[in-house]
Amino acid sequence: MASATATSSAPGTLPEAKAIDGFLVLSLLAVLAVCIRAIWFTPVDAMLGAAQKIFYMHVPAAIVGLYVSCGLLAIASILYLWIKDERLDRLAESSAEIGLLFMGIVLVTGPVWARTSWGTWWVWEARITSTLFLWLLVLGYLVLRGAVESQENRARLSAVMGSLAALLVPFIHLTVKLFRGMHPGPVVLKPEKPSLPPEMLLTFLLANVAYLMLFFALLRVRMRWAAVRDARAAMEGA
Repeated sequence: MASATATSSAPGTLPEAKAIDGFLVLSLLAVLAVCIRAIWFTPVDAMLGAAQKIFYMHVPAAIVGLYVSCGLLAIASILYLWIKDERLDRLAESSAEIGLLFMGIVLVTGPVWARTSWGTWWVWEARITSTLFLWLLVLGYLVLRGAVESQENRARLSAVMGSLAALLVPFIHLTVKLFRGMHPGPVVLKPEKPSLPPEMLLTFLLANVAYLMLFFALLRVRMRWAAVRDARAAMEGA
């Protein structure tokens, strides 16, 4: 994903771009700061040891990738089918692409954590398998966008697929309760108080803030890049 930021330009010319996006740089520094805090300034878990620190990358990436990204994908797709606004199509596309990145982080860090905690890299349980399936659905969504030449048909078909793919998220959320597996239950969002000690809870909350900042920074850059791309396509087709 390009780090260019579109700026205003004269009519009939393509938008120019900034070389550096300040909010993206700030969000990357926030993620780096959280990683430093998690590794060197957050206590080691008594049962899982240092491997538990993957939690501060794995879970926030899951929250952003599944709930935020796929949520925006679904909302933008449904609204596009109703309003037919190209900006909603770009929002859905950008959310899906960035969500694929964050879900990829989940699927990479999960096996590393599982190898230490469960003694195996992969277990075909409901939550892990359904998350992989969702990642493949979002990948298929992006492949579909690249396979359809007509902008109108591409946007319409993609909106339908994006809406349906996001329906898997509630199922993934409920898998821990619906199926017996090795995946742990909630440790923060639970009826009683969180299971994490205050130092770990603070690191976890800061990690979520940093990951959300990174998501929206990437989303802003990606949407502006898409606007430049569509403007170029419109000029070439004129």
